[in-house]
Amino acid sequence: MWINLSGVAMKPVLAIFALLVLLAAPAAAANPQPYSGMVTVEIEKPFKAFVKAIRPALKKHKFNIVGVACANCAAKSLGKTIPGNRVILFFAPRYAVRMLAASTAAGIEAPIRIYVTETAKGMAEVTYRLPSHVFGAYDVEDLTAMGKELDAMMTTILESAVAGTK
Repeated sequence: MWINLSGVAMKPVLAIFALLVLLAAPAAAANPQPYSGMVTVEIEKPFKAFVKAIRPALKKHKFNIVGVACANCAAKSLGKTIPGNRVILFFAPRYAVRMLAASTAAGIEAPIRIYVTETAKGMAEVTYRLPSHVFGAYDVEDLTAMGKELDAMMTTILESAVAGTK
């Protein structure tokens, strides 16, 4: 016996499985699980103030911002209001040179990204993938060491932004 689900004929067991997958997909999309090596940090600073402070914190530690994405800005252009968020992309030439010397393929991992979101209380929350996890996946000693250095830099940069250090 075959069952037709969305125009595709299937055996009953496959049809039930497909239906369960289709029903579960919206729930999974609403609350996706983070990738391995992902970190989320609650920041003790309002969202707007933190976003303003991250630029000088990155500059202080000799990182360049190479891009910023703002979904709430785009939503505003559609007449919609969503909580504040930014994806900030940054890297530093000193790390780019080391990364590429160790592995040209690892170039896909730069720049580093942080995702800053606005909580219901108006505070900032930062999510990022640990550089040690990202670069450690290449199993190249120099990249692994660089990733660990960048883990410490991430902490330092976030602390500088919270403190408002310029």
